[in-house]
Amino acid sequence: MTNDMQQTDMTRTTARRTGRAITVAAGAASALLLWVVNDLWAGIDLAVRQGDATQHIGPAAVVGAALIAGMAAWGLLALLERTARRPARTFRITALIVLVLSLAGPLGSGVGTSSRLVLLGMHLTVGVALIIGLPGRRDCR
Repeated sequence: MTNDMQQTDMTRTTARRTGRAITVAAGAASALLLWVVNDLWAGIDLAVRQGDATQHIGPAAVVGAALIAGMAAWGLLALLERTARRPARTFRITALIVLVLSLAGPLGSGVGTSSRLVLLGMHLTVGVALIIGLPGRRDCR
């Protein structure tokens, strides 16, 4: 019976990791989809101000930023699962605060109203996917 229990634990761990990897990838894919729809099809030039310069936001920057945010969120959740009494709840509260703070970036540096709105949409899409998806349904206590 011990072997069966170890195998069940390994299966759960693998399923959890797979689900979290899919969540991080889905967040990045959704941000890329928003970029494609708005930049390529709608013709909205996604750009931000950096000092006196203006930088165009390309697909690599969109996917890279979403993946970095996703991996950081995953790392935070893994840490909380080892240290917090209610890790999913603590993660969601912390991640929500970080998401709200991250919205200052597009609001402050986006070039034009359309660009700001699209960048806000990207932040919200990735953030909500990570907040809902990473802990999973089983941990929604």
